Amino acid sequence: MYQQNSDLSGWIRIEDTNINYPVMHTPDNPDFYLKHGFDKEYSDYGCPYVQENCDVQLPSDNVIIYGHHMKNGSMFCDLEKFKSQDFWQEHKTISFNTVTDRYEYEIVSVFKTFVYSDSPESFKYYHFVNAETSEDFSAFIDRCKELALYDTGVSAEYGDKLITLSTCEYSRTNGRLVVVAKRISN
Repeated sequence: MYQQNSDLSGWIRIEDTNINYPVMHTPDNPDFYLKHGFDKEYSDYGCPYVQENCDVQLPSDNVIIYGHHMKNGSMFCDLEKFKSQDFWQEHKTISFNTVTDRYEYEIVSVFKTFVYSDSPESFKYYHFVNAETSEDFSAFIDRCKELALYDTGVSAEYGDKLITLSTCEYSRTNGRLVVVAKRISN
């Protein structure tokens, strides 16, 4: 697939969901895949993509992946299932394979927030890519846990590698549903 489109940075898959997609990365054209498919043609569905300032290969401390919440159940719509603790109980891991490596991630937190606001209730999770200090990393995880819809019993510490999956959440204006997970396999 990389030979078909060198913007490919990996593949994301979650059991018992429709989430089974290529993940794209275009640092010089950040939101290109918001409205383009894997074939680079215009598409309302877009294609899951990595935030421009994240590095999948290095990797960054936190690789942020965006996907649309499509009404037909495609793209990242099935992240909605993680609002249910019962669903999470049976689906605690996410597979995210890069072009060179296969990884499993364990879910640390599932939360709702909103963006594009200066309100103290708004959590700008997308600003956390690399921790300057262990305190920065801990502060990010603490905020994720504070907003969590339920306690996963899983935490992360400085040095762990994270992925953050983000999609729209429609219970309020500019709402987001976010799933944060830490790498558990190399």
